[in-house]
Amino acid sequence: MKLGVMAAGLGGMGWDKALDYCQQVGLDAIELPVGAYPGRPFFDPAEVLKDKAAQKKIVDDCKKRGLKIMGLAVHGNPVSPNPETASQHNKEHDVAVRLAPKLGTDVVINFSGCPGGSSKDKQPNWVTCAWPPEYGEILKYQWDDVLIPYWSKKNKEAADEGVKIAFEAHPGFCVYNPETILKLRKAGGKQLGANLDPSHFFWQGIDPVEAARALGDAKCIYHVHGKDCGIDPANMRTNGGLDTKSYGDLDNRSWVFRTCGYGHGDEFWKPFVSMLRCKGYDGVISIEHEDSYMSVQEGFEKAVKYLRGVMIQEKAGGAWWF
Repeated sequence: MKLGVMAAGLGGMGWDKALDYCQQVGLDAIELPVGAYPGRPFFDPAEVLKDKAAQKKIVDDCKKRGLKIMGLAVHGNPVSPNPETASQHNKEHDVAVRLAPKLGTDVVINFSGCPGGSSKDKQPNWVTCAWPPEYGEILKYQWDDVLIPYWSKKNKEAADEGVKIAFEAHPGFCVYNPETILKLRKAGGKQLGANLDPSHFFWQGIDPVEAARALGDAKCIYHVHGKDCGIDPANMRTNGGLDTKSYGDLDNRSWVFRTCGYGHGDEFWKPFVSMLRCKGYDGVISIEHEDSYMSVQEGFEKAVKYLRGVMIQEKAGGAWWF
């Protein structure tokens, strides 16, 4: 396995300083932000797509620091009922899929997105329960009329480029757990799979180790994020996990994102990386630092140090003891 970073959080450093910093802390890989919510802090992907010299420079700059480009991040909502958002995020997704192989990677990370509740809606509508009955009608519209047709088309386009689309299962979007990843994969095609981010699963009551088992059995773990989640037991018992308060409201939130090792320790992370190994995943664990308790630099460097201690990097030697 390789240790990397979802580099949107380093965008303020600028290209060269960000790469130097990644080398300084000892990373092996980098996930580059190329549009939608992560932004385009380092370069204009559409311009780079047309420029072989720029593509080579990006790859060479990373290689010079010992970094392999392991994915392009374009997390957005390309099925938004807002036509401007949908159009922009769709274009940026398409650019990422075409650019990825030119930068030496075959993974594009995205959200599934969330449509409105009908063709007349102007805002996304995330359904969280089966009743009243109109919620079932919303789900049918979202999946049958929007998500499956859209991502089936994108699956074919990705296949033509030799690219895999890794969905980050995220509440607020229609794909938010292993079941919905596998549902969209079954309907849309084998290029569709998972960016396995354990942080979003914890507060939903999902065991990320079992999620890794299910997604690994389906052979669709295409990318992994190193990100943790801390549960406030009192607030969770009182108000549950559906929490819309600011991530900075640390006293009152039921959960917040944490640096790896500060939400869960070895009792989770060692079985998690072992399950990844069991299911044949040998890609990157890409640190995404969004800890409200820590600065970007401190939280990120603590995550690097912690994950280095639990990752499995060498190939197994077999049952050498008998």
